[in-house]
Amino acid sequence: MRLFYAVFLPEEVRAALAEAQTKVRPFRGWKPVPSHQLHLTLLFLGERPEEELPDYLALGHRLARLEAPFRARLRGTGYFPNEGTPRVWFAKAEAEGFLRLAEGLRAGVEELLGEEAVRIPGWDKPFKPHITLARRKAPAPRVPPVLFGLEWPVEGFALVRSELKPKGPVYTVLEKFSLRGEHGREQAQGPGERPEGD
Repeated sequence: MRLFYAVFLPEEVRAALAEAQTKVRPFRGWKPVPSHQLHLTLLFLGERPEEELPDYLALGHRLARLEAPFRARLRGTGYFPNEGTPRVWFAKAEAEGFLRLAEGLRAGVEELLGEEAVRIPGWDKPFKPHITLARRKAPAPRVPPVLFGLEWPVEGFALVRSELKPKGPVYTVLEKFSLRGEHGREQAQGPGERPEGD
């Protein structure tokens, strides 16, 4: 099964990005991502054997217990690659929390797979938090930058199965992981202290 970890977006952010996507809709060479599929990929796992699924679920739960919710920002759009013919039009996301989650997932998968992890497609590329808005499928012009100034709370992430179909990928959320930040809470309380109700 083809898997990835991702953060999905609240409705108001998806609505703002859908409005931005109207910039490329006049050009048939650009294929916009459907609004309900807009997401930020934390780590792509590629095709993995089904028997590994419990390990990826356990990794998500373990990391979510450690990391606290955070606020994310969207400032503007860009292209991959930045020079020459673009393949992807994206919205750039900002938050230290995205980096911590991506690094935590990467470290966990390296622990699970060992040297096999380097065979995952894109494993050697640096993490750049972004939301893909459209993919270029045929000749089409670049559109002018769009500025957002959006912020939203990130309270969790998900493990997603992606099935490639003729009309485009179909995403199925296999599990959601709520960020709890227990590691930071334990440090603030000091050893031996427990919150009420635990």
